[in-house]
Amino acid sequence: MSGTTAARERLARSYTAARRHPWVLGKLGDWVIWFGPYSPAQLVVIGGGAVLLINTFAWWSWLGPVPVVLWLVAAWAVRGAKIGGVSPSTAVLGLVQLLSQPPAGRIAGRAARDVRPRLLTGSFVIEPPRAVAAPAPAPAVSGAVASARHSGPASGLSQLLGGAGLPVVPSSVGGS
Repeated sequence: MSGTTAARERLARSYTAARRHPWVLGKLGDWVIWFGPYSPAQLVVIGGGAVLLINTFAWWSWLGPVPVVLWLVAAWAVRGAKIGGVSPSTAVLGLVQLLSQPPAGRIAGRAARDVRPRLLTGSFVIEPPRAVAAPAPAPAVSGAVASARHSGPASGLSQLLGGAGLPVVPSSVGGS
């Protein structure tokens, strides 16, 4: 490189890791909970598992430390758990919202209600058929018009003129 065109170092920053890093609890400044920080799913497993293990100690005490080890492995296993691409707490919240919806759904934010049933009453009358008049006879058509009508598809103008009883003269296509 020449001295006049000194190249500056390019600096690039990537914040992708910050977006991927899960929301955690247990870190405040430099202080961190033992073996922490923990995700909300881990805290639920730790808290729920502790209550379950304490209340059922009489049932599993003969197994020794196996249930406690399984409890700690379960807390470690849910550190990055995803359900349908979202965190377990968000998935549970969505399920609760789904179950709390009214059965008919919502319209404009309000619960949709079925329309109350009502009795429909009505009547009808059967009348005798009316006398049908005989159709009017078709007007006499000249031979040129009849041949133009039956010679194949005709233009709308020739059909209109033919229906009015006027003579129709076929046009020559591409003639001189």
